[in-house]
Amino acid sequence: MNTDEKYMQRALDLAALGTGEARPNPIVGCVVVHDHKIIGEGWHQKYGGPHAEVNALNSVQDKSLLPHSRVYVTLEPCSHFGKTPPCADFLIQHGVRDVVICNTDPNPLVAGRGIRKLIDAGCKVHIGVLEEEGLELNRRFFTFQTKKRPYLVLKWAQSADGFIALPNCQPYQISGPLAKQLVHKWRTEEQGILVGTRTALFDNPQLNVRHWPGQAPLRIAIDKQLQIPATHHLLDDSQPTLLYTLKEKESTGQTEYITLSPENTFLDQLLADLYTRNIQSVLVEGGTALLETLLERNLWHEIRVFHSPVTLTDGVKAPQLPTMGFASRRIVGDDELITYRNHFS
Repeated sequence: MNTDEKYMQRALDLAALGTGEARPNPIVGCVVVHDHKIIGEGWHQKYGGPHAEVNALNSVQDKSLLPHSRVYVTLEPCSHFGKTPPCADFLIQHGVRDVVICNTDPNPLVAGRGIRKLIDAGCKVHIGVLEEEGLELNRRFFTFQTKKRPYLVLKWAQSADGFIALPNCQPYQISGPLAKQLVHKWRTEEQGILVGTRTALFDNPQLNVRHWPGQAPLRIAIDKQLQIPATHHLLDDSQPTLLYTLKEKESTGQTEYITLSPENTFLDQLLADLYTRNIQSVLVEGGTALLETLLERNLWHEIRVFHSPVTLTDGVKAPQLPTMGFASRRIVGDDELITYRNHFS
């Protein structure tokens, strides 16, 4: 690893600290280096707050060193006014003359304009250092910007004999306590969490975060025929909830009903609506019908499956796993977590 890669890796590590907090913005890290020494660093800590470049430059004690320093940033500095002023302007105003960028920004509001601002101001700009690592880190953001739909993470737990529930869709806690805690951590990392009608009816899930600190995702459920009882957790109005249906129903409080057309593909309409709402990533927690449909239509980006030593002998069969895309395997308590990645979606 050369010097530029070393400092960019530090910036990427810092960026990862903003996971779940910066959404729907991308996670970004920044490092300021002078005479082979880091003199400032920062990351985008929270949506609406200062961006990584601002935090990094503000952390530099001797600002007179900035014109003689090299700044490493994981994503092209923004060039437009949003929640905060443009970061490209901020760098220029502080006399920065040397910038190394991991990834260019596909957002049409930026898309090279930040780099152009820096170059026009006389900055030396280097692009593409650890580019693949940056694309991986911000895969949700890049998928949303380029594919115009959310990044989908499919999750389920299955027994040793391949079931995800008891007969008649009766729920059963298949995975162990450590797996449950990890799932709640995952919930803080995605903007939305989606279930199908049967899961909503039979599991009566809360779809919130109870076993890990962090922000709860937007609750999303499919309820085409308005079958979910008012007594279920999804309709308790405790947090923002979207219900996609084919029938008309008035929204109340934090619960919003979205009526889709029966003439068009339901899931395509649902994903398109989530895109318009700037929901960049969704954790899909079942059930089998919804998961299998997403798998069959190749509408997924990651699969995370807990394989439990528990046997059920009968019940609802788990979805068929893909034959390609294996990414990793690790032990979580008594369960084995296997992940898959889809590079063709």
